[in-house]
Amino acid sequence: MASTSTLGQLRTAQKSAKGVSLYSRYVNRPAGRVLAAGAYRVGLTPNQVTLISAAFTLVSVAAVALARPSWTLAVAVYLGLVVGFAFDSADGQLARLTGKGGPAGEWLDHVVDCAKMTALHAAVLISFYRFFDLPGDGWLLVPLGFQFAAVVSFCAGLLTDQLKRQAVKAPETPETGTPAAAAGSPLRALALLPVDYGVFCLVFLLLGSPSAFRLAYTVLFAFQALFLLAFLAKWFRELSALPKGR
Repeated sequence: MASTSTLGQLRTAQKSAKGVSLYSRYVNRPAGRVLAAGAYRVGLTPNQVTLISAAFTLVSVAAVALARPSWTLAVAVYLGLVVGFAFDSADGQLARLTGKGGPAGEWLDHVVDCAKMTALHAAVLISFYRFFDLPGDGWLLVPLGFQFAAVVSFCAGLLTDQLKRQAVKAPETPETGTPAAAAGSPLRALALLPVDYGVFCLVFLLLGSPSAFRLAYTVLFAFQALFLLAFLAKWFRELSALPKGR
């Protein structure tokens, strides 16, 4: 078991809760904290934890694409995705605890995040085509649209953060800098739940019922598309307000 002292150190080295949903704040980060403490005790590096996260996720992705939907598959895929997500939180926490983070580690983390996002929606598209009795071929556009909205949100959000840091001359990265202690708005944390990756993972528990999965997946796609439009407008306003030139 992870030592109490290590968990205590990790609690004081958390990133800001601003812009974080309730699931990530109260479920995924605490789970990642326990995994980070365990990884610290066995001597794993942050990059190794990132690769463990990738392994859990990619096995689940392959299962979605290759196996016929069933309740057994639903539970297995969900567990793989949610454990992978917890390890995704653990790598950054371990980096802050050990001071072994850096640009290469942050790069690897973002590459894995982008890969899992792209691959998971591609796997749903393959599953739709191979195993689902779809009302029409137009339904195959839903995973493509979801993938587009998710990837644009991810990339635009990262670029916005980088440009804002440059503008205020704050070079620390999330892995190496000292995290802020801002608590974040509870209402905003609740509103962000529909676009939280942890909530998205829950949808795969419905794989045993293709019609229910398709409906829930489409509803989350609609939320992702709406939030993308809102975020793009917000980020553009914020960047437009920054000082021009350097």
